[in-house]
Amino acid sequence: MDAAHTIRHCITNVTALRQQRATHPAWRQAVHAIKELQSRRFQGTYADLLATPRYAPATRFFLQELYGSADYQARDAQFGRIAGALQTLFPQPVVATAVALAQLHAQTEQLDHAMGQAWAEMPGDDAARYVAAWRAVGQPHARREQLGRVLDMGRDLARLTRTPGLRTMLRMMRRPAHAAGMGELQRFLEAGFDTFGELARQRGAVEHFLDTIGDREAALMEQLFQDDPTTCEALLERTLQQRPSR
Repeated sequence: MDAAHTIRHCITNVTALRQQRATHPAWRQAVHAIKELQSRRFQGTYADLLATPRYAPATRFFLQELYGSADYQARDAQFGRIAGALQTLFPQPVVATAVALAQLHAQTEQLDHAMGQAWAEMPGDDAARYVAAWRAVGQPHARREQLGRVLDMGRDLARLTRTPGLRTMLRMMRRPAHAAGMGELQRFLEAGFDTFGELARQRGAVEHFLDTIGDREAALMEQLFQDDPTTCEALLERTLQQRPSR
C-alpha cells in the first residue's frame, strides 16, 4: 500500500469510529472524557520536563500533537483530501513522517474508542473508571506498538532536522502548501522540525527526552495491566494533581 492509500485508509477508519459514536452521545462524551484525562495525566507525568527550559517545547509538542485532547477532524479531512498530492509536493522522508502520523492517529483513536465504550459502562470516579476501562480493553500488544510509534515519531522528526536544506524547503513550501490545502500538515512539520531541531543541537537531549517518555510510559502500562486496581487508581489520582513548577 503506497503512502496515499495508507493515509486514506487510516483516515477512513478514524471517520468511521467518529460516525459510530455520533449516534451514541454517552459514548462520544466518554471518549472526550478519556482524551481529557489522558492529556491531564501526561501533564502530570512530565511536570518536571514541562518545567525545564530544555525539554518543555518538545514535551508540549507531544502533548498537543500526540497526547492532546484536541479535535483533529479538520486535520483528518485535510489529510484525506491531499493524500494523493502529498507524494509529489514533499520529499520522501517527510511523506514517511506523514504516513506514520496517520497510522499513529488511527491506532490511538481505535484504542480510545474501545476505552470509551468500556468507560460508559463503569461506575466510580474518573481514575477508577479509567483503570477499569483500560483493563477491560486490554490489548497490551497494541499499547506497546502505540508507544513505539510515538517514540519513532520523535526520532523521525529529529532525523529530519539533520537533512541538509530541509528547513529552508519547508519554509519555501509554506505558501504552496496552504494553497494546496496542506496547511495543517505544514504546521505540524514546521513545529516538529523547529522543536526537535533545537533539542538536537544539545548533545544527548533527544535521546534523553525519548528515553524518559519510553521508560515512564512503559512503566505506567505495566502498572495498569498488572498492579492492584486500587494502587493504580491512587497513582493516577496523584499524577493528575501534579502541575509543572514555575
